Amino acid sequence: MKIAATGCASPAAADAPAQQTERAAPSWTNLPSCRPESVAADLRGLLVDYGGVLTTPLADATNAWLRADGIDPDRFGRLMRRWLRSDADANAVHDLETGRISAADFERRLAAELLGDESPTDDRPPGGRPAAGMLTRMFAGFRPDTSMIDVVRAARTAGIRTGLLSNSWGLDYPREGWDTLFDTVVISSEVGLRKPEPAIYTLAAERLGLQPNQVVFVDDLAPNVRGAVAVGMVGVQHTDVETTAGELAVLLGVSLR
Repeated sequence: MKIAATGCASPAAADAPAQQTERAAPSWTNLPSCRPESVAADLRGLLVDYGGVLTTPLADATNAWLRADGIDPDRFGRLMRRWLRSDADANAVHDLETGRISAADFERRLAAELLGDESPTDDRPPGGRPAAGMLTRMFAGFRPDTSMIDVVRAARTAGIRTGLLSNSWGLDYPREGWDTLFDTVVISSEVGLRKPEPAIYTLAAERLGLQPNQVVFVDDLAPNVRGAVAVGMVGVQHTDVETTAGELAVLLGVSLR
């Protein structure tokens, strides 16, 4: 996988077989630039995910919701892995993210899955909370990560074209200030496409006025990063602001902090 500051190998690894990794910050040297061979020398675009990148971590919000609603986290985790894996058959998440079903429809399907063999006649998951409003409760713990938002803003100020590329789960985004933060916004439910489908990445690049190999993409979910890499972008899997900002500064050649 092509990722930020890991496109170059350490001297000790020079003769090792090439491997695709999702994250491995180089500790052996401070390189002014480190780009995969096939990537454009002049990276001019930055696309970022919303939840878990420009907000506090997704896991924090969902764990709080699972506790509050009394839902078995293992059961929920198994369901999400089944629905979100790269080779998953069409399912409720795909339909929600591409706008084919409403948030209310998805909540009913999710509640039914979490009930298992129990009858979902009252649309209530195991903890007794109603299916209606489940998504609102799921993401109620999201808070803006102002440090990461500042990184994106600094990139745009430095002349990098910036965009948001997000899979929507049916909620309203807090769009205030986006007109000065992003050059383009691509929301899955509004375009009928979803990550990691190749078409949504190429659409986002087109809206930036760039080729995919001129763009860096940041997401907290590995399958979405791999999808970006597959169309020629540089992928960065986000874990924390400091690491991501450092990788982007190397790739884009601008100061971001």
